[in-house]
Parts: sequence; C-alpha cells; structure tokens
Amino acid sequence: MKSLFTTEAHNEIMSRIEKLNTQAQPKWGKMNANQMLAHCSFPLQVALQELKLAKPNVVKRLLFSMFKASLYDDKPWKKSLPTTKQFIVHDSKDFTTEKSNLLEKITQFHNEKSKIEWPPHPMFGKFTNEQWGKMQYKHLDHHLKQFGV
Repeated sequence: MKSLFTTEAHNEIMSRIEKLNTQAQPKWGKMNANQMLAHCSFPLQVALQELKLAKPNVVKRLLFSMFKASLYDDKPWKKSLPTTKQFIVHDSKDFTTEKSNLLEKITQFHNEKSKIEWPPHPMFGKFTNEQWGKMQYKHLDHHLKQFGV
C-alpha cells in the first residue's frame, strides 16, 4: 500500500483531486463530490489532532481492533462501508472551499512524514508512522475511485 508520506503518493493524490469536478457522479454511495471532499478531511484532522472523536465503549473498541489492519493493508476497501457518525456529511458543501481545505490538510499531513510518535487514534489505538501514512492514502484512494479519478 502506498503511503501519503511519500512524495510520489502525495503528488498522485493531489493530482487526482485536481481532476475532480462538481459534476462527478459517485459509482457507489450517497455522497456527492462536495460532501466527499469534506468527508475526506475528517480523518486527516483526527491525525493532525484538530478533530477530537469520542472514544467508543470497550465492546466497540474490541470490534474495531479486529479490523484495524484492514485500514492500511493492500486489500481495497469494499464499497459503501459504514463510517463513524462524525464523518458523515449530510448538508450541502461548497466544492471549491472543500477542495481547497482537503488539499491543505493533505499537505499538512504529508509534512508530518518525519514524525515518529503519534497520539493513539481514539477508535483504533496506536498506529505507527507507516500505518498512518498508508491508512490516509487508502482512505483518499478509496473515495477518489468512488468518483472515477
């Protein structure tokens, strides 16, 4: 799996986002392109400690731990997977604003490539630098494929 911490993967994702437009239709799911861009910023904000998520109860944490490795392995995610409530975007969003915000968050995250110690993820626990980079790439790749870019 590629990592958003590599220059190549960072440039690829940025280029793919630049190809996205407001008329892009999803191949699956309920979000439009504007909502998808907003949605994709949330996990980056969590990693950058700009967005705090409530810790799940013990039962949910145990459940999450069972599929933690799938967040950063080489297998593509299935279509229409459920997401945490805090990452669901229901309202309309401005495409240009959300695109700009996402590109900024991606670059902020990429610039943390030398960071060794990351705070634990509120739902999944500890990730290494490598796992954070792969997980963020995989999430963005999944949604860009959803919109054909």
